[in-house]
Amino acid sequence: MFLADTIYVLNGPNLNLLGLREPEIYGHDTLDDIAGQLEDRARELDLEIDLRQSNHEGHLIDWLHEAQARGARAVLLNAGGFTHTSVALHDAIKSIKTPVIEVHLSNPHAREDFRHISLVGRAVRGTIAGFGALSYMLALEAAARL
Repeated sequence: MFLADTIYVLNGPNLNLLGLREPEIYGHDTLDDIAGQLEDRARELDLEIDLRQSNHEGHLIDWLHEAQARGARAVLLNAGGFTHTSVALHDAIKSIKTPVIEVHLSNPHAREDFRHISLVGRAVRGTIAGFGALSYMLALEAAARL
């Protein structure tokens, strides 16, 4: 089954703790809050959202492959800490044709030095970062226009 009107929204480690974990950096919105906002806007754009979260790198890789196999329009990916460490995610993104947009709530370049390098960012179509939950909405708007 092809899902050309579906946007996958994949979230990596610790994003299940949004709203609780360091709200001064990541904000007070939970992942469920962000999902609701995305679903509302997606309906207006005649799109569907398939939002998932895992603390396991392999799940994210499998879901990237699935997005390609199922014909998703795009993937919004917040890889969390894997952003800076995962050659495997980089390679998975490079191996699919489905456009991937990297999303971050905070601005990694305004944080610790180790966050300044994104292995994921070297493989994606574009990156939106630093706008809190709005980063996801901006990425959805971009994906809708691809």
